Amino acid sequence: METLLIIVIALLAIAALTQAVRIFEISSQIKNSDSDVKVDDRDNNTQGWLMLLFIIFFFGAFAWQIAAYMDLTLPQSASEHGSDIDSLWDISMAVIVVAFLVTQPLLFGFAFRFRGNKNRKATYMEHNNKLELFWTGIPAVILAGLILYGLTTWSNVMNPVNEEEPMVIELYAKQFGWQARYAGSDNQLGYANVRLIEGVNTLGVDPGDKASANDVISNELRLPKGRAVLLKFRSQDVIHSAYLPHFRVQMNCVPGTQTQFQFTPSMTTTEMRQDPEVVEKVKRINGLRAERGEDPWEFDYVLLCNKICGSAHYNMQMKVVVEEQEDFDKWMKEQQTFAEML
Repeated sequence: METLLIIVIALLAIAALTQAVRIFEISSQIKNSDSDVKVDDRDNNTQGWLMLLFIIFFFGAFAWQIAAYMDLTLPQSASEHGSDIDSLWDISMAVIVVAFLVTQPLLFGFAFRFRGNKNRKATYMEHNNKLELFWTGIPAVILAGLILYGLTTWSNVMNPVNEEEPMVIELYAKQFGWQARYAGSDNQLGYANVRLIEGVNTLGVDPGDKASANDVISNELRLPKGRAVLLKFRSQDVIHSAYLPHFRVQMNCVPGTQTQFQFTPSMTTTEMRQDPEVVEKVKRINGLRAERGEDPWEFDYVLLCNKICGSAHYNMQMKVVVEEQEDFDKWMKEQQTFAEML
């Protein structure tokens, strides 16, 4: 009902505005007044200088933004495919920035240089084939190259070649949290369905499926360094988006279907904490937290939801730990299987 009222009010506002414009036009006709605004050389000159001042301010703000926020970007990738994603990003941004630095000065510079002057006559140019070829052909070739490079990169990321079978893990999304389910020694996940959710079986795993017995359910995601991991995503309620920024991984979690993404972690949590860029970030953050009287923060990999999925979307995250294979194996032995939970 509230939505309907908003729509009705918006329609009435548009109708009122239309009628007001119409009344203004009719009153102008009655008064035989010319409603067109007369612009002289002084106005044109003022607008031209404002254009020039704006582009100077615009480029100053651009330089300030780079200086102020570049340190807040993600550190180096912690996955084997991440360098390909980062290269694609760097090349795309380089093309965009170069185009920006070339076109914007021309746009505002021409507005200033050729501002209106009653003593100047414009040159009429009907068509120029060379100019048309230049400003359509070059961008088309550059964009085609970027698209082909992007498709190739995405194909390599989504279809990796592995020497061994990847470890299978399910990430289950629901408002507003995550749970991980590891395939057991058979590396096969048991069947699961939201209709089977009951009691401690919060993921709807089918207890009648033999493959379910040795599955391991966890509230944190632990991964072994250097081993391929196949993440399978499910959602209980709405569309979520599993986002692992430090591994350059993102995939939608869609109710009623299963999506997946495969990658290989290349840096343990301990190694990433020792990265100079991460050390500086932690130092800066803890300086801000100290000013507010908050406890120090320690870097951890994190799984986030990158879809606005509800009121507590901001808090939908899970700790991710990457460790050496022997440490991971030790942790797995300590976990309770699904059969032992029931």
